[in-house]
Amino acid sequence: MDALVLKEGPARWDAVSLGEVMLRLDPGEVRIHTARQFTAWEGGGEYNVARGLRRCFGLRTAIATSLADNPIGRLVEDLMLQGGVDLDLVRWVPFDGVGRTVRNGLNFTERGFGVRAGVGCSDRGHTAIAQALPAAWDWEGIFGPGNGARWFHTGGIFAALSETTPLVAAEAIDAARRHGTPVSYDLNYRDSLWKSIGGKARAQDVNRALVSKVDLLLGNEEDFSAMLGVSVEGVAADFGELPVASYERMLRDVAAAYPNLKLVATTLRTAHTATRNAWGAMALCGNEVVHVPQREIEILDRVGGGDSFASGLIYGLLAGKPVEWAVACGVAHGALAMTTPGDTSMATLAEVERVMRGGPARIAR
Repeated sequence: MDALVLKEGPARWDAVSLGEVMLRLDPGEVRIHTARQFTAWEGGGEYNVARGLRRCFGLRTAIATSLADNPIGRLVEDLMLQGGVDLDLVRWVPFDGVGRTVRNGLNFTERGFGVRAGVGCSDRGHTAIAQALPAAWDWEGIFGPGNGARWFHTGGIFAALSETTPLVAAEAIDAARRHGTPVSYDLNYRDSLWKSIGGKARAQDVNRALVSKVDLLLGNEEDFSAMLGVSVEGVAADFGELPVASYERMLRDVAAAYPNLKLVATTLRTAHTATRNAWGAMALCGNEVVHVPQREIEILDRVGGGDSFASGLIYGLLAGKPVEWAVACGVAHGALAMTTPGDTSMATLAEVERVMRGGPARIAR
């Protein structure tokens, strides 16, 4: 594997993400089908990475997305403004009045507790971002002189939204590479997104083409199997034991299949219950394996933990830290993000560093 080379020189943004941002409706301690009120958050796999880099790590980030211009879209905008992500790359699409032609995505998500697993029910067909076409954004202007980004991130959720979104992702990735911007891609397999458009066969066709263009690849064992056809051996259906040697072989198989990759990383999660998980990670970089062993963590809301792992890892790389530090940062940030509600991180860099050091959870006052 070749070394990852960061872009030098001035850049408007430290990172740009491309993906959908939905309105998440959270029923709190009750169920979606019995709720009488919901808490609203914004969220999306690719967006969550940009927001984590901005809010926790203080980097300058932007989100490229599209929203229908109606009060729901403006609520999502209001939530994103709190997150501090630059919205100059948001495209506003005229609303038809009822959503026959364009709408904003809704994501109903309950957190789960104990033996009751979390549940997600998305309502995201015909959204503004799903209808994005190539040339919707001026990627040469975004990554070229006058603007520029030190990092670009997108992923398999965006690529699954429609027939055109993989083309938009490829266009953006190609432009980023022309301008020396490293590209990360989170596989993020979602059966609900692929099952009606060709299933795993279609997912593999799309993602194999996109992964062949990127520098850093993220996922878990299900993602690598479903999206790339690379399986991990010796793992039981309940993921009760995660054999390190098997995960290392999986990462090496992925790296051998995609020689363009500079780093491949996987989270390591064993869900004993919805609220008690073992959590860690492993990465392959420069033919060397970095392993952050699983530790037992308590969870309030697991959604977005993988995205927060990604933002912590990317922050470490952008900060010039060793890969070992970056992977540990991702694990710590992901663990902290899962202690608060919503898709996005509420952690601070100081808290991440404390967890990395193994500091206690004594009250700070």
